[in-house]
Amino acid sequence: MNLQEKSAENIKYMVEKISQKLNIMNMGVMKPEQFDEESYEELREIYEMVEAKRQFSPSEMQAIATELGTLRK
Repeated sequence: MNLQEKSAENIKYMVEKISQKLNIMNMGVMKPEQFDEESYEELREIYEMVEAKRQFSPSEMQAIATELGTLRK
Protein backbone atom coordinates (compact mmCIF):
# COMPACT_ATOMS: atom_id res chain seq x y z
CA MET A 1 0.00 0.00 0.00
CA ASN A 2 1.38 3.38 -1.01
CA LEU A 3 0.42 5.83 1.72
CA GLN A 4 2.08 8.66 -0.19
CA GLU A 5 -1.02 8.67 -2.40
CA LYS A 6 -4.10 10.46 -1.06
CA SER A 7 -7.11 8.17 -1.36
CA ALA A 8 -10.21 7.13 0.53
CA GLU A 9 -8.82 3.59 0.67
CA ASN A 10 -5.62 4.79 2.37
CA ILE A 11 -7.61 6.90 4.83
CA LYS A 12 -9.71 3.86 5.71
CA TYR A 13 -6.58 1.74 6.17
CA MET A 14 -4.87 4.27 8.44
CA VAL A 15 -7.96 4.92 10.57
CA GLU A 16 -8.51 1.18 11.07
CA LYS A 17 -4.86 0.61 12.00
CA ILE A 18 -4.84 3.53 14.45
CA SER A 19 -8.05 2.23 16.04
CA GLN A 20 -6.61 -1.27 16.39
CA LYS A 21 -3.30 -0.07 17.83
CA LEU A 22 -5.00 2.18 20.37
CA ASN A 23 -7.57 -0.50 21.21
CA ILE A 24 -10.49 1.81 20.55
CA MET A 25 -13.48 -0.23 21.61
CA ASN A 26 -16.20 1.88 20.00
CA MET A 27 -15.23 1.86 16.33
CA GLY A 28 -18.18 4.17 15.61
CA VAL A 29 -16.19 6.96 17.18
CA MET A 30 -13.63 6.82 14.37
CA LYS A 31 -15.16 6.19 10.99
CA PRO A 32 -12.94 6.56 7.93
CA GLU A 33 -15.61 8.61 6.16
CA GLN A 34 -15.26 11.27 8.88
CA PHE A 35 -11.86 12.20 7.46
CA ASP A 36 -11.18 13.82 4.12
CA GLU A 37 -8.19 14.30 1.89
CA GLU A 38 -7.61 17.83 3.21
CA SER A 39 -6.41 16.34 6.51
CA TYR A 40 -4.57 13.44 4.84
CA GLU A 41 -1.03 14.53 5.69
CA GLU A 42 -1.86 15.13 9.36
CA LEU A 43 -3.63 11.76 9.55
CA ARG A 44 -0.63 10.05 7.98
CA GLU A 45 1.71 11.68 10.52
CA ILE A 46 -0.45 10.38 13.37
CA TYR A 47 -0.58 6.94 11.75
CA GLU A 48 3.22 6.81 11.40
CA MET A 49 3.73 7.91 15.01
CA VAL A 50 1.21 5.35 16.31
CA GLU A 51 2.77 2.55 14.26
CA ALA A 52 6.25 3.42 15.54
CA LYS A 53 5.31 3.02 19.22
CA ARG A 54 4.62 -0.21 21.06
CA GLN A 55 2.69 1.18 24.03
CA PHE A 56 0.86 4.36 24.90
CA SER A 57 0.19 6.04 28.21
CA PRO A 58 -3.38 7.12 28.92
CA SER A 59 -2.39 10.75 28.39
CA GLU A 60 -0.81 9.91 25.01
CA MET A 61 -3.95 8.06 23.95
CA GLN A 62 -6.08 11.05 25.00
CA ALA A 63 -3.84 13.45 23.07
CA ILE A 64 -4.02 11.30 19.94
CA ALA A 65 -7.80 11.01 20.23
CA THR A 66 -8.08 14.78 20.65
CA GLU A 67 -5.90 15.41 17.62
CA LEU A 68 -7.92 12.96 15.53
CA GLY A 69 -11.06 14.76 16.66
CA THR A 70 -9.75 18.02 15.24
CA LEU A 71 -9.15 16.37 11.86
CA ARG A 72 -12.66 15.00 11.47
CA LYS A 73 -15.05 16.73 9.07
